[in-house]
Amino acid sequence: MPTIARGYAATDASKPLTPFTFERRDPNPDDVVISIKYSGICHTDIHQARNEWGNAVYPMVPGHEIAGIVTAVGSKVTKFKVGDHVGVGCFVDSCVGCATRDFDNEQYMPGLVFTYNGLEADGKTATQGGYSDSIVVKEGYVLAIPENLPLDASAPLLCAGVTLFSPLRHYNVGPGKKVAIIGMGGLGHLSVKIGSAMGADITVLSQTLSKKEDGLKLGAKEYYATSDASTFDKLAGAFDLIICTVSAEIDWNAYLGLLKINGTMVLLGIPEKAIPVHAFSLVPGRRSLAGSMIGSIKETQEMLDFCGKHGIVSEIEKIGIEQVNEAFERVLKSDVRYRFVIDMASIA
Repeated sequence: MPTIARGYAATDASKPLTPFTFERRDPNPDDVVISIKYSGICHTDIHQARNEWGNAVYPMVPGHEIAGIVTAVGSKVTKFKVGDHVGVGCFVDSCVGCATRDFDNEQYMPGLVFTYNGLEADGKTATQGGYSDSIVVKEGYVLAIPENLPLDASAPLLCAGVTLFSPLRHYNVGPGKKVAIIGMGGLGHLSVKIGSAMGADITVLSQTLSKKEDGLKLGAKEYYATSDASTFDKLAGAFDLIICTVSAEIDWNAYLGLLKINGTMVLLGIPEKAIPVHAFSLVPGRRSLAGSMIGSIKETQEMLDFCGKHGIVSEIEKIGIEQVNEAFERVLKSDVRYRFVIDMASIA
């Protein structure tokens, strides 16, 4: 029999999230049933719930930073057992319709099934996310959370963590590399923690110095205010890699000028308007402007194992589910240090 789940859902772009009861599918032999203990709030949840990307389907239960405990496993499941600490990230199936699954690049392949506001592989059953008390997920899309990491502060790793881990790994960040992080928010603070644990020399570029103490405490070597025009003169040609975690409009050409020869600037945030970049910001220094999106399941597990080894989790503010609408507004005001996490025990 299908499981009855309780959660909070968006029912319209202009309305607050409200309590919602729905059915989770009857588990298949390769499924894992998870009791959700914590769910992080990602800015994507707000974009989707408010139909800011124009693809919302209601009712919608957001949430793709899920941490919980296994309560049941199908007969063909071999990696997990009841009681395991596990996570679910941004997608619950991939490479649907492909001849083989692309384990390294599946997040970029056709057929990605998102954790919410999507359709299951059958093409008709709506997926619903982590702002709920349970979820049923295919074994191959469940992540093992290291036992030494607390579940609540691990939840944001399932999206924010892998979103920045992926480009840091792809561009071979390590000792001797100078890396700048634009923005000191939910993504930015984890960039500092993970990048510094990889051995890189991390600099934070933030609009003001209001979070400088935090940035240095979390592992940054330097911290500069971008509202000070002299910052761009001081740091010209300084960095091998720049990770942009913000979606705001910035002076792209000015930031590209901070790259060394052969340097790369990687976008994680998606600005509302097209990016105006002059060719002379790229050509003379053989610089690159690139993008990166979440990470594969394989990469996400590597990130979790890395965080377990180094004791890395998100800095969080824990809330009850009834505070979710207030939390959305606070995210928009950057009024959180550094990630909201919903305690799903509050659904009761």
